[in-house]
This record gives sequence, C-alpha cells and structure tokens, in this order.
Amino acid sequence: MYNYDAFSHAKTTAHIDFDTITEIFAQAHSEGRFSLYEHEVYRVMESIGSETPPTVRLIPRGTRPSDDELMSIPGEKIVLKIVSPTIVHKTEVGGVRIVDREPSKIRSAWRRMMYEVPEKYARWIEQHPDASPEEYAGLSGSALEEAIALDLKGVLLVQFMPPDSDAFGNELIVGIRRTREFGMVLSAGLGGTDAELYAERFKKSQAIVAASTRLTDGEAFFSHFRQTISFEKLAGRTRGQERIVSDDQLLECFDACILLANYYSPTNPDAPFIIDEFEINPFAFTDFLMVPLDGLCKFSLPEQTASLRPVAKIKSLLHPESIGIMGVSASRENFGRTILRNVLAEGYPKEQVRIIRDGCEEIDGVQCIPSVNANGKLDMLVVAVPAKQIPAVVDEVIATDAADSVMLIAGGLGETEESYERAQKVIAKINKAHESNDGGPVFIGANCMGIVSRPGGYNTWFIPENKFPKNGLGTPRRAALVSQSGAFMLYGLSRYPHLSPNYMISMGNQTDLTLGDMVTYLKDDENVDVIAVYAEGFNDLDGLAFCRAVREAVLAGKEVVFYKAGRTLEGKSATSGHTASLAGDYMVAESCVRQAGAVVAQTVEQFQDLFMLAETLHCKKVEGNRLGAISGAGFEAVSMADSLDVGTFSMKLAPFSEKATNGFRALLKEKRLDSLVSIANPMDLTPAGDDELHVEVAKIMLDEPTVDAVVLALTPLSPVMQSLDTDTSDPFSMHNKESILSRTMALATLSEKPLVCASDGGELFQPLREALNEAGIPVFQTADRAVAALARYLQSRLHSKSIRCGGCGIR
Repeated sequence: MYNYDAFSHAKTTAHIDFDTITEIFAQAHSEGRFSLYEHEVYRVMESIGSETPPTVRLIPRGTRPSDDELMSIPGEKIVLKIVSPTIVHKTEVGGVRIVDREPSKIRSAWRRMMYEVPEKYARWIEQHPDASPEEYAGLSGSALEEAIALDLKGVLLVQFMPPDSDAFGNELIVGIRRTREFGMVLSAGLGGTDAELYAERFKKSQAIVAASTRLTDGEAFFSHFRQTISFEKLAGRTRGQERIVSDDQLLECFDACILLANYYSPTNPDAPFIIDEFEINPFAFTDFLMVPLDGLCKFSLPEQTASLRPVAKIKSLLHPESIGIMGVSASRENFGRTILRNVLAEGYPKEQVRIIRDGCEEIDGVQCIPSVNANGKLDMLVVAVPAKQIPAVVDEVIATDAADSVMLIAGGLGETEESYERAQKVIAKINKAHESNDGGPVFIGANCMGIVSRPGGYNTWFIPENKFPKNGLGTPRRAALVSQSGAFMLYGLSRYPHLSPNYMISMGNQTDLTLGDMVTYLKDDENVDVIAVYAEGFNDLDGLAFCRAVREAVLAGKEVVFYKAGRTLEGKSATSGHTASLAGDYMVAESCVRQAGAVVAQTVEQFQDLFMLAETLHCKKVEGNRLGAISGAGFEAVSMADSLDVGTFSMKLAPFSEKATNGFRALLKEKRLDSLVSIANPMDLTPAGDDELHVEVAKIMLDEPTVDAVVLALTPLSPVMQSLDTDTSDPFSMHNKESILSRTMALATLSEKPLVCASDGGELFQPLREALNEAGIPVFQTADRAVAALARYLQSRLHSKSIRCGGCGIR
C-alpha cells in the first residue's frame, strides 16, 4: 500500500492499490451503479494512501442494529449521513446530523432522517427542477417522496473528527473531473459548502486552480496551488493563523490524485473503468491530519477510440505540388472562381492547377478535367460546391484515392441542427478511411474560408483580391495564424496590417483536421517560430492533444499565442459535485493551455497585441521582467507605472546602476534639461526631449544589466521630434537620417533585448507607426497598452524558458 509517511515527492515512490480500487468499481457496477457511496469513496482514499479516512459503518435500511454496532464508532460524538445514489449534497436536505454517541440519540436521529430527507429532497427538487436526477423525471408530490424513500440505502455512521480551526478558508476541496476536451483535470482550492461562492468572489486562480493531469505532476500542481488564498490560509500566512497542514501532505495528495486520474482515464488504453468525477469536499485538518469529510465518485466504462488522422499529410495542404479546384463557374464570379483567381494572383503556376469541371476545356487559362481522378492524384483538392453535394464528393475522393488533402469551403455541415446528420455521415466516412494503410486523405473544414500559404505560394481565400487585406504585400514573418473562424482572421488582419504571418489557416468546423492536428504539424514546420491560435471549441480530447503540441512547440523554442472565445456560464450540468462549477470549461481550457506553455489572451485586442509582440520579438533575449520606461509626457510616465501589474502578470521597474545614472546625467546636461528632468524610472523626458535624447536614453537602459526590456514612448506632437511623413527637406520629416525613426530602427537592430515603442497621436502620425512596425519594432498607440501587453509577453517567455529548463512533464 501507498504510505504517506514514506512518500517523498511522490513521482517515483508512490504506490496505489489499483486492484482494490478496480474491485470497488466492479462491485458497484455489478449492482447496476455507476457511482460510489461515501464509504466506498473512503475505501478508494485508503487505496491511494490517505492516512486519515474516518471510521465508518453502514446501517442498511430495514435493519435493527444493536447497541454495540451503534457504538462501534470511536469518539464522544458521531456523524450520521444519509446514503442514496441520487442525493449528492446531503446538508441541504437534512441528510447530515451530528449527535452525542449514545444509542438512543443515534436511533432517534437515524429514524428521523429516513422520514424527513425524502420530504425535504422532494421540495428541493421541485424548487430546482433543472438539477433533478433523471430517475425522478415527471414525478412530484407524494410519488416523488416515495421514489426518493425507496432509493435510501440506509444511514452511514461516521467518526466525528473536529477540525483544528473553524475559521474561513480552512477547508480544502480536491476534485478530479473527466472533461470532453482535455481528459482528466485536477482542481483544488477553498472548500466547504461555500466553495462556489469563494470561487465566484475571488479573482481567478486565487480560490481554485486546475490542471490537466497528463501535463503535470504533484510538484508542478503544488507550485500552482501555492498561489491560492487556500494555501495562504492552510500554511498559516494570514494574521492570527497557524499552519495546519504540511507542504509534503498537500504535494502527496495531489500526486496521488494525478496517478489515480491518469490510470482511470480515457487516454489509458488499459483502463478497466473511467473516472468521470471524483471529489473530496472538504478535507478538514485535525492535528496535522488531512481528514476527508465528504466524497463522491462517478465512473463509466471505457469507450472505443477513433482512428488517428495522418497529420503528416498536412504538408500536402500547406505545400501542394498540385491543386485541384471544384466548383469554379465558367460564366460568373462565384466562390470557386474567386478562389481560382486568388491562387493564380499569388503566383501559383497555372500548369499545376486543375479545375474539376466536365464539358469545359479551360477557365482563365487553367485546364479543366472531368473528374477528380482524371489526371492523377492531387496534393490538394479545394471543394467549393454546395453542402448537399459534399457527401458524394467525399465518397468519390476516398474511393478513388484522388487527393492527399481536401479543403471543404462550404458551410452547412454541422453548424445547424438540420445539417448535423449530413456532417455525421461525412465524418464517419472520413474516419473509416483513416483506418486504411496510408490513413486516407485529410480534410480541413467544412465552413473553411481557405488558406494563405506564403511558403506554399498560394491563396485559396474566397475574398476578392481588391478586398483582401494587403498583408501578403508586406515582409513575411515566421509565424502562423490558425483560426477556427475565418471572419475573425480576416477582420483581424484587416485592422492590423502589420501582422504578416507565413500561414493564415482557416480551420472551419474541424470535421476532420483539428486545432490539435494543425499545431502538431506546425511545431515542426521550419517556416514557423510563432503560432497564434483563435479557438471556439475543441473536439473530443483534442484540447489535450492541442496542449501536448503546444508543449512540444515550446520545448522546440517556438511561441504559441492563444485566445478562446465563449466565456459563458460553465459546468452547471456537467457534474453533480462542485468541481465543474468551480473549474468550469473556460477556466480549464485557459489553465491547461497556459500550463502547456502558451501565452493566453483575455480579449481579442490582447490577442492581436501578443501576436505582434511574438512576431517581432521572438529572436530577442528575455532574462527577466525588469522594465526600463521612457516617456515625453508626464501622463504617459504615470500610465506606464500604473500598467505594470495586470492581474497574474506583472513587471518591475528596474533600478539603475551608478554607471547608467551618470550616463543619463551627462545626456541631460548636454541637452540642457538637467534642471527639468529627474533621473527616475519611468523617465519623463518632457516635450523638450529631442529624437537623439529619447534613443540615447533607451540605449543606456538596454545596455544596463538590471533592465530586461524597454518601452520607449515617443512624443510625435513634440515641437522637436521628427515624426511627420514628409519630404526630407522638412526638418520634422521622419525620413531624415537623424530622425526618431532612423535612430530607433538602428537601436532595435543592435539590441538583443526587447524594445517596444508607443506613439500616441492621430492619423497624422500613422505612417510613423507603420514604418516602425514594418521594421520589426512593435509599436502601440498608447504607452499603458504597450506596458500591459509586454508584461504578459515577458511572463510567457519566462514560463516557456522554465519549461525548457525543467523538462516537458507530459505523461
């Protein structure tokens, strides 16, 4: 058995009695149950090494226990708990009572509970119909009470173990939950009956933390838990509080739960059962013992897994040697015709393009062929026909092995209830093809806006060329933008023309290829250093596959920027316990992806900012989060200081050495500003500071060992700054050799540290901002936004660095 006392940072020495746990599940299953009773949960806890499950004794309904049986539980008091497969939250319905350990009082409370609980639970169900168990559907009044009474299995006598403290925050919840997208997830935080209130009222990650059990271990999870209010309370770090549990006890508990979750997991092909939900709420603490006071467990049988997709064939999608297009009109401008024009406009050779259209020789100088397999196998087939025709096209492509990759443009394949059945038939056909020796073709879409692959030399977006964002005309950057929504990508690139990724990939409905598949391929693509992903949802277990790919990309030295839409109310019907409502779907996604090593944006604007920083600063060294800040206006200096702390991300204002201070002093004296400008951080150079002063101060900061990054807030409206897009004969022209633009570009080229600019002002100064961006210098219109974005970015770079130093931690 797994002994907590002998356990030392559990990864290598922990032993869990999986045989006993499997027997517990098997016994419950043989009785027609997919849930455990509380006393069975305590047996599971014993089998994973818990040292302090309370002594319990089940008094079945209809039995007449003797005084000796009633007195078999030690202590002066005893806890009575109702036992029912349908009642999870017992306290709300009078299902928990504490009485003196006397036979008469125990019998009285036991009998009262057997009668009162059905009445109270029936009233609770009628007031909360959405939470009613399926077993009681359509029942009400006395019929409901009778059904509840029949389900009562008896009363559990439980040893009363008073906690060391009844103070707020001294109870712990630990839960395992099977999620559709990420598999098994562990969460821990403030427990008790008010756990959900704590999670709602405290800032994110202060009351509860969550992590994928496949991406963490006990030590890593404990390091996250140390940031919570719960740990602060348990460790005695608040006024008037004493430590009530050791770090080792918490670490051991977390590691044991991770091992339990990973064994009874849908990702374990040998799992005899799958844990859907396992929760201890709360753990209380008595004399440095972790005492589980309540627990639940739901489980299910293993399910058959789908065949893996041949991800390597994405190469044919992004670097096709031949392209076929289906759905091109010979007489009018339709989606297929626009796609053809865009492919050719990007410079893709006509002789390597085929139009699948019977009865036509050529369109726009491109050869037409009567069927998909009439001219040999295609690397990529673009299907721009109505959704109703797609099932037949998919059948033909698979049957004739006509293409390695297929792009499904049309919508109407799973987005609506009406098209769901059609989508399921297509998915089944594609999955069947993946069982073949070569895996069959891969499909992207449906509802795909297309792909722009600059390394592949093509553009299959169905946006007319004169409406297409001109990003393709800029200098390509070693980045990929992967978006589940084509419109999100189109609008974003239109608003932020300085973003210029090598790949712009619209995923659509993920009928076949998923977000996880695409990042799995791009992590090894030699044209990509940065992967930016906009997600609306993951397919089954693809969130876990996505996180694994993110982690591997980070280990390979790449950066991943992530934004997930859809922060609605989560987890309300996903669980019977507290775990899902505390660590809901969005929180789990955000936690797991950040844990894998991605920088996670909270808003669309943040996503664009972080993507820009990653594109332009990837090659810069990041050693810490100490900032040097420069402004030309007092309000900017204040706003930069105010933006240093953005929740869980923050920077520090760097101190300056005597050498740097002397350098600043000499510069200010030379410019006759020593009486106006204080040497501080942020440093306000005032509107009198010219181009040279701004850049030379930035240079000193970048050379300073105590500074990790610099934000240079320009003052384009200053009477001395050369910031206008005018002829070089104009003394204010940004094109002059000594202008702020020329000097900043030179400085950014020489420096190994991140240099970020801010340039406030209206459209008159937009050319300056665009020129800085084109030169690879990230520039923001406001200084506070620059600092806030840089704080998140630096923190992510440091997290990625720690992952690479500490290993992947993926199981």
